[in-house]
Amino acid sequence: MTGEPRLHPGVIADAASVVLEHVPVEPDQIVAGAPTTGHLVLDDDGERMVGVWEMSVGAMRDVEADEVFVVLAGAATVEFEHPHAAPIVLSPGSVVRLESGMRTIWTVRQTLRKVYVAP
Repeated sequence: MTGEPRLHPGVIADAASVVLEHVPVEPDQIVAGAPTTGHLVLDDDGERMVGVWEMSVGAMRDVEADEVFVVLAGAATVEFEHPHAAPIVLSPGSVVRLESGMRTIWTVRQTLRKVYVAP
């Protein structure tokens, strides 16, 4: 949806309660359980994107994009397969920066919802 802003200046989007349609995680990404993810782009001006992402309980592998995110709800651990780094524990208020190409494993204990900003 590049170039199609959805938020107008001064307008509120309630990222904590917006309804997200979930889809099953691809089988080759599943590590444990049967996680699903939901996603909604709130704003995209062609230079940066702001959105909401959610994952249900379970574990999955992912390859990351450049982004900064803030956790709104839930509990999870992110392990870094490449580059190798100590796992991080996510809870409401956590602010994290990811770089393109990082290989991760997300283990969600309570449905995790985040707001992200990506270039």
